[in-house]
Amino acid sequence: MNLALPETLQGPLDTLLTFFKKHYPHARLYLVGGAVRDMVMKRPVYDLDIECFGLDPKTFDAAMTKLGAKGVGKSFFVYKYGPIDIALPRIERKVGRGHRAFEVSLARDTKEASRRRDFTMNALMVDLDTGEIVDHWGGLEDIRKRLIRVVDPEKFTEDSLRVLRAMQFSARLKFRIEPRSCELMRHMALDDLTPERIFWEFEKMFHAPWLHYGLYAMSALGVGEKILRLTFDRPAFVTMARHMQKARRLEEGTMRPYYFLYVLASDLHKNGVTLCERIHTPNVYRKMLGYQKHVPKRITDRFLGALSLRHPMKQWLGIYADDVFARTKALGIYERPFDPGIRPAQLLEEGYSGKALGRELRRRILAAVRARFAAAS
Repeated sequence: MNLALPETLQGPLDTLLTFFKKHYPHARLYLVGGAVRDMVMKRPVYDLDIECFGLDPKTFDAAMTKLGAKGVGKSFFVYKYGPIDIALPRIERKVGRGHRAFEVSLARDTKEASRRRDFTMNALMVDLDTGEIVDHWGGLEDIRKRLIRVVDPEKFTEDSLRVLRAMQFSARLKFRIEPRSCELMRHMALDDLTPERIFWEFEKMFHAPWLHYGLYAMSALGVGEKILRLTFDRPAFVTMARHMQKARRLEEGTMRPYYFLYVLASDLHKNGVTLCERIHTPNVYRKMLGYQKHVPKRITDRFLGALSLRHPMKQWLGIYADDVFARTKALGIYERPFDPGIRPAQLLEEGYSGKALGRELRRRILAAVRARFAAAS
């Protein structure tokens, strides 16, 4: 396989390979994990994971010290050498509750080592001596079919985080989840996941290019029910998927997470802040969703004008709905809020004060909105 790596990765990799050939020629190095998947799919690669076979832990630690790699972790060391993670091949066995409760031991061959991977597309390996792809689980065929398939059902169920990984991979790669794998994941409990891990996976999905795929996976895997406490019927899903595709064409990448949560909240008539709390988002998400109006059944120009008193319409997450984008542009309220031209100082001069001033100010502002936008509604 032609790795075709950027220089930021190729340089450190060449140095690493030269080091092992010189000092540990009997060691066998394999590129593993998502980098292999992404290279097969001709996607950008930003870091590398390498597993080293043929060395015992003591010799491997000495080799990493000689190389100048930095060790991270506790019970089973992974070493970082620039953008490359290097580790011994391992077997993981669940011994308690939570994503850290695993007992780790040394794997002796590539099939044994790759069995611990979640999905076949992530279980591919490249022999860095020969360039050959090692595919014990049919990952290449599943990539061709754009399928997410579990490697080993028994090992898979030891880590409930993998259900959320399937969801975000579906949105990132535009892959479907293989039916038996989907059924397996639907029956896995998610109540042992920490808030940080839940949000981490949701955030990856938020920034994915195919959010409607993530929405479908969230429903199919039961994630919506178990974490967001949402139940989707077919019509609701079709509507939300369509809305997300529309929003995707209008929004900027930084706004993508807000659109996803907003569409869920609006279409299911739920509170957006509550959804944020259930996936443990940072406060910036809750603040954004907290002041957003839901999309009404009928969007009149008067509604848009009244809403634009608060902020330019480009800040309303419902801008994707119907022809709102074009309408707000034509009405002159997309880039700037509507100014009704009513000032408190004017009312003070007319003798209004206290609560009466507030009531009259609101009355005149609404009258200005009706006068400006009612004709076009």
